[in-house]
Amino acid sequence: MPIHDNDRHAVVLEIGRAYTKCGFVGENEPRVIISSKLEGTKNGEGIYLHEYSTKKELHSNLVKFLHHIFFKYLLVNHRERRIVIVESLLCPTEFREVLANVLYIHFEVPSVLFVPSHLVTLYTLGISTAFVIDIGHEETTMIPVCEGTPLIHAWQAQPLGSKAIQGRLESLLLLRAKVQGNDGQKVDLVDVMPNLSRAVLEDIVVRTCFVTTLPRARQLVAARTDEEGPSPPVPPPTILYPLSGNNNLTLDGSVREESAEIFFETDNEMVSLASMVLDGILASPIDFRVPLAENLVIIGGGSMLPGLKFRLLAEIRDLQQHPKYSSRIALKALKVHRPPAKSNYAAWLGGAILGATEAIATRSYTREVYTQTNRVPDWNNLADNTKEVDSRAG
Repeated sequence: MPIHDNDRHAVVLEIGRAYTKCGFVGENEPRVIISSKLEGTKNGEGIYLHEYSTKKELHSNLVKFLHHIFFKYLLVNHRERRIVIVESLLCPTEFREVLANVLYIHFEVPSVLFVPSHLVTLYTLGISTAFVIDIGHEETTMIPVCEGTPLIHAWQAQPLGSKAIQGRLESLLLLRAKVQGNDGQKVDLVDVMPNLSRAVLEDIVVRTCFVTTLPRARQLVAARTDEEGPSPPVPPPTILYPLSGNNNLTLDGSVREESAEIFFETDNEMVSLASMVLDGILASPIDFRVPLAENLVIIGGGSMLPGLKFRLLAEIRDLQQHPKYSSRIALKALKVHRPPAKSNYAAWLGGAILGATEAIATRSYTREVYTQTNRVPDWNNLADNTKEVDSRAG
């Protein structure tokens, strides 16, 4: 695959809510994956880029953050490098505009190519039709892609991400967990620390939590809601998680198992991950429903939880029998693709593949055009949804 722009590889950035992936086009993995935050701030945990109060604050934070990326991690001259930004189609317009302003005006990059994450993920598989499920930090977004076109009208989004699991984990720990010291004495966690840091919760989820099977989940629900029902199944083993000092957190097996159940519990509107998939397929053209069901692509850091993909397929098959869906859809096969990359940077890899083609030269938005218009094209702006061909190529 040829690398354009005189072999000066373009920089590929994917700035997520929790982590940022950065590297160069044509490479099979990011050079570095770092937290999307500024270190060394007063609160001790840093300031995350998406947690800002004003556009001025966001601008300042992005300048500092991108400076670290260019000069500490990638070691490149930003004025000589094209930029590929992998972003969600549901990215806030304000964040996108400020990011463009920082890149074009402050860092004076020659051009920027914004690419939708749900679409470019398919470049890693060589397919043009799929139902892309992105389980991120704050939310899960699902967009069907038909013949290379994302169907915006069929998108699904709910605040079901890694943050939701961490919130459920914290509530369960404060309710049940014990802290054990060197003397062997156990005290309630809530008496030692009333809350846990985001970093500790994330580490506990990654190291210890998992998604249980559908039959076992039903047993847990039956034992919890029916006092005269069956006894709960044998819980997974309890483990010790080291906290500060000589204290160890006693992680009960039921806590590790139940934290991820928030993904599959239906709310008052009967919405869960499984219902989002079926609703998104139903909102798609009828001729594409079977191909979409047979081409599920699950990406995002939240999807890497052990057992999640198997459980999601089981939940979808079971939900199809519900009266709401049984008369409207009949999917005989559900198939999940395995991209040639880990789920947390599959979209980044798609952007790296696209950036290595002629698209980097023909579809990028140049700095000269930006300085004249002071804006970048956006799909939700009618001014950009015309059939006229402009002169953006550079």
